[in-house]
Amino acid sequence: MLLHSETEVADMEACRKLLQGGSLSFHAASRLLPCAMRDPAIALYAFCREADDVIDNDASGSKAGLSWLQERLSLIYDGRPLDLPADRAFAHVVERYALPRALPEALLEGFAWDSEGRRYPTFADVRAYSVRVAGTVGAMMAVLMGVRDRKRLSAAVDLGVAMQLSNIARDVGEDARNGRLYLPLDWMTEAGIDPDAFLANPVFSKELGYVVHRLLYAADGYYNHASAGITRLPMNCRFGIGAASLLYREIGMQVARQGLNSVTSRAVVSGRRKLWVLASGLGNMAVPTRSLRTAPVPEGVYLVDAVVDTPARPMPHEARTPWWKLADRLVWTMDLFARLEQRERLQSQHNI
Repeated sequence: MLLHSETEVADMEACRKLLQGGSLSFHAASRLLPCAMRDPAIALYAFCREADDVIDNDASGSKAGLSWLQERLSLIYDGRPLDLPADRAFAHVVERYALPRALPEALLEGFAWDSEGRRYPTFADVRAYSVRVAGTVGAMMAVLMGVRDRKRLSAAVDLGVAMQLSNIARDVGEDARNGRLYLPLDWMTEAGIDPDAFLANPVFSKELGYVVHRLLYAADGYYNHASAGITRLPMNCRFGIGAASLLYREIGMQVARQGLNSVTSRAVVSGRRKLWVLASGLGNMAVPTRSLRTAPVPEGVYLVDAVVDTPARPMPHEARTPWWKLADRLVWTMDLFARLEQRERLQSQHNI
């Protein structure tokens, strides 16, 4: 993203500081993106992070926080952002990439559902939530990559949904202890689990393990669809997005390895395991091997439609990665994760 003024440079620096202080994982992921995408992705994260904070801090239940964010979003899309670094930087992204308003609006709606402590009667309702809090991010990142066709956008939305399902499966116990429940209520009832009783006393059972297994099985289907889309992304984005997909999918596999019990302890993938997963899986991201289906999860169709129906603006030309440089890109990605693992280990030792 080309910055033209001292204000734009200062705004991006403020967004980077917010990123560094708020999400180590996203900070690491941003380093996997090509230079032209890095700043727009950081600006996107900064606005989303501030939006999440506003919703979390609106403890009154009056929805004043959501109304305030919707007003900020309206000003951004009118080209008159508030005098805030994240708003100005995000407005630049909106204008440069013709980002449909439906995408950030849906994300705000998902944040509001979290704030309400909403529960989800069916798996379709869980998917609708996942579309809003994660499918939207997949779609927005795809737009930043210049992807605006229906099939690849559908895969991007499905990747976000799959990642969110992995998060839900991993955090069942932690969420319950915080009074939150994201598992489909009808699945719990079918398994003989009373949702209210579980929230009052979160204890693992084989019946709960069955529900978690169903969730991970559904996630796998969306990861499979997403992998076909990842292999059709621009080459300079492919390994970074592929790494994120592989590592999130591994979270679900770790939950399965510990007996589907994510109540007693939280599933953690070791650094050595992460590197093994990347080494064995990233090479498969180089060449398309699966066909793409046209539509994402039903609840995400409207996001894809919003992008497809919005005229694109000319994207800056970026040279394609030559086939003989693919190995270099793969090794660089692996090396980055190895260095991040070393840094995390040192930080862990320092905190003991």
